[in-house]
Amino acid sequence: MNTPAEPSPVESDPPGRPPILRELLLVAGLFLVYKLGRQLATGHTGEAFHNAHSVWDWERALRLPDEDSVQSLLLHGDTLVHIANTYYATVHFPATAAFLVWLYLRRPAHYVWARRVLAAVTGAALVLHLTFPLAPPRMLTETGMIDTARIYGPSVYGPPQTDQLSNQFAAMPSLHFGWALMVAVGLIAATRSRWRWLWLLHPLLTLTVIVGTANHYWLDAVVAAALLGIALAVLHAPRRTVTPAGRAAGARVPAKDQALVGAGR
Repeated sequence: MNTPAEPSPVESDPPGRPPILRELLLVAGLFLVYKLGRQLATGHTGEAFHNAHSVWDWERALRLPDEDSVQSLLLHGDTLVHIANTYYATVHFPATAAFLVWLYLRRPAHYVWARRVLAAVTGAALVLHLTFPLAPPRMLTETGMIDTARIYGPSVYGPPQTDQLSNQFAAMPSLHFGWALMVAVGLIAATRSRWRWLWLLHPLLTLTVIVGTANHYWLDAVVAAALLGIALAVLHAPRRTVTPAGRAAGARVPAKDQALVGAGR
């Protein structure tokens, strides 16, 4: 008697793309809540600088390298530091938005998972911004670092006293790094290319930029990575389904081929 052939496993995304209008409203609502929440943390100048001195001392106690060493590399040429400032100013939101749009169109289940993880990390970051205001290294004299965006441009921040669009005392955690790391993790989880690990260059480059431009401390990125790790431990990535005969889930097998599925070799 012929034995049934071993089914050939194939991966496919489970169905379930959420309604686009609902997603647009949800993402826009989360963004507005985040922006409004950041504004609530403004006005804590004294506390923000006190915390900045503490973070700087903690990093030296942990023997972390000075952020100034990274900035020195960027200051080897005006062009390099200008590129770093441009990357900081222009890549953060568009890269994350493009990541979500691609997942929504090509990997719906991964999109829902990624959106939930980003919302969780951003919500936790907002709580820290409110409870632990922190002045960035560019504002702390003892770091010896300069505000590269102000000197070389482009800059997304105005003077802290008059800037009504952002909270400049929300350095910890760094959502620039946290979101960039999630983009890399999400694309690695949702794709199967052997080159997918190169997406880790995005958070690595982001880390170099945020530290070298004196917008963040090392610990800002460490805390962001820790929050992301907790969110990923709680919100697991979806698994792709496995179907027999080399076909995606839900694909119909022609009648003339159905007999071949169980045919002997």
